[in-house]
Amino acid sequence: MSGADTPAKAALAEIDTLSINTIRTLAIDAVQKANSGHAGAPMGLAPVAYTLWNHYLRYDPAHPHWPNRDRFVLSCGHASMLLYGLLHLANVAESDGGNAPAVTLEDVKKFRQLDSRTPGHPEYHFTTGVETTTGPLGQGVANSVGMAMGSRYLGQHLNRPNLPLFDYNVYAICSDGDLMEGVASEAASLAGHLRLGNLCWIYDDNTITIEGHTELAFGEEVATRFLAYGWQVLRVADANDVHALAGSIETFLATNDRPTLIIVKSVIGYGAPNKQGTAKAHSDALGPDEVKGAKRAYGWPEDAQFLVPDGVQENFRDGIGKRGAALYDTWQGLLGKAKAADADHAEDLNAFLEGRLPEGWDKDIPVFEPDAKGLATRESSGKVLNAIAQHVPFLLGGSADLAPSNKSNLTFEGAGSFGPFSPGGRNLHFGVREHAMGSIVNGLGLSGLRAYGATFLVFADYMRPPIRLAALMELPVFHIFTHDSIGVGEDGPTHQPVEQLLSLRCIPGLITLRPADANEVAEAYRVIFSSKNQPAVLALSRQPLPTLDRTKFGAASGTAKGGYVLADSEGTPEVILLGAGSEVQLCVGAYEALKAEGVKARVVSMPSWDLFERQDQAYRDSVLPPAVKARVAVEQGSVIGWDRYAGSEGTIIGMQTFGASAPIKDLQTKFGFTPEKVLEAAKAQVAKHKK
Repeated sequence: MSGADTPAKAALAEIDTLSINTIRTLAIDAVQKANSGHAGAPMGLAPVAYTLWNHYLRYDPAHPHWPNRDRFVLSCGHASMLLYGLLHLANVAESDGGNAPAVTLEDVKKFRQLDSRTPGHPEYHFTTGVETTTGPLGQGVANSVGMAMGSRYLGQHLNRPNLPLFDYNVYAICSDGDLMEGVASEAASLAGHLRLGNLCWIYDDNTITIEGHTELAFGEEVATRFLAYGWQVLRVADANDVHALAGSIETFLATNDRPTLIIVKSVIGYGAPNKQGTAKAHSDALGPDEVKGAKRAYGWPEDAQFLVPDGVQENFRDGIGKRGAALYDTWQGLLGKAKAADADHAEDLNAFLEGRLPEGWDKDIPVFEPDAKGLATRESSGKVLNAIAQHVPFLLGGSADLAPSNKSNLTFEGAGSFGPFSPGGRNLHFGVREHAMGSIVNGLGLSGLRAYGATFLVFADYMRPPIRLAALMELPVFHIFTHDSIGVGEDGPTHQPVEQLLSLRCIPGLITLRPADANEVAEAYRVIFSSKNQPAVLALSRQPLPTLDRTKFGAASGTAKGGYVLADSEGTPEVILLGAGSEVQLCVGAYEALKAEGVKARVVSMPSWDLFERQDQAYRDSVLPPAVKARVAVEQGSVIGWDRYAGSEGTIIGMQTFGASAPIKDLQTKFGFTPEKVLEAAKAQVAKHKK
């Protein structure tokens, strides 16, 4: 049926019409009361969402965290009242087996108000039943690709013959705006390549954006584009034709070899006498007269507010409620049989379902011996990652076509590559799709997996939106960013990050780690895997860095505190040298020279500002005594932010411009990243602050 219209069927039952119009009017009333929000999309999409939820979605409202539930993603997050209405009418519980509802009618009335469960855009962790935070268009559909991959991966690893514990489908409703965003194209391309037959996007083709008709900027044939991606494409000519939509969903369910796009023609603001089909229905409250006109069109009491007629919630209870409860009970029986049949399998299941790491996950993390030549931190990262991954079966990830450079491949026997015919592989190949990689990694994390991506640090800019959303959602995913400074060398300023570290450090809730040697890398991974609710990024060097002798220098375990004393002198230091990553070795070189000259110096390694700021004041003051004003901070990145640690009177050696194309030694000399320059600055600081 690819590319063909799905034929319509019989008329709609009265209770179905009543339920659909309840979804519409709840959205209308909530947006009108808030005088803010988007009622137009829910008005047009209500029949689509109702049909999917009440007749097809494998979801138990009483157990909204059931691991094998179908996922529903509202990628057009501005239409959030569509989802909140469904959560309320389906009586989705706030917690599994609990009686308290996730969204009450009072919550609906508090739409977009402070601390309500119905914020302007759906927020994961904030409202039960929201599978991912959406709002920035394109992110939700890209997350859904990761969720579909997660279902395939879990099925491959945890299913047993006649015990299909994981086979959930993923549905995403998307808008014109979603499909204009590049991240959606990247994700759709990869989904088609991977033949994700458990993925269905429902495209709300209402041809309206904020500025007006989509003909202003969006004239491509979407169906042809998705056929080229390898998707099955179905069409529903009228969003109100729920029978045609049902036929399309059934076609999706019968298709296993490719993802499905259902293009649904809808009318934004359906029923509003003057605003339907126009941009005025997109992002404003309808206004009292239009509200009454729309309700008249639905046969609804014009003056009724937040009306849920008798029989509507019972209809959802008899539909998604009963179906979901039966499916959940059946799954629980399968789970019990699987655990009883195999103790090792039971342990794997328990570890996954409880979200915990297996016993001994870190037992093979290497301790690196002192080595003046050392390793690039990207190299030591690859060794540590592989040592962990062998003991954490739900760890998977990959690179945006840079795995040989990022050292992000899992190379042990049996790791394999995730592909259309090998969904159990643990190495993911994202192609040159950094933005989609970040979003897909989030989708995998939302599936309960420990997932990672990898690329050069300079390309973190391509994936900032999903990194930010991972922090907002508190997902314990991570990214490996190598080639972290002008140390990239000859590739030049296009590939030499300057401002990227600062921009990542600015994201609330994101742990940014820039380790100074191999043992700090090992400790950084311990930090990452010990976190259950924070994403992290690793900034790693291309060039080799000396592996410090920890019998002479501070223990690398100090990495967990974000900053620690690496080298010290007797008594109060005259000057403190601070650095992160590859610049710590410059501080150590200057320290040795100062020590030889009888100057009391301290070296502080600062792998993570975020972690250091979490320590109590006493600890921070012990590392950076307020009385010691002579300080030099060194980093091959933006100087902004280092003044917090160098102080207003300290010296910061950093990048004030972009880099240049040259061998690394020439660059370090040109930009002042040498032990001699650090020594010079340290002596000047000592002289400046000498009493």
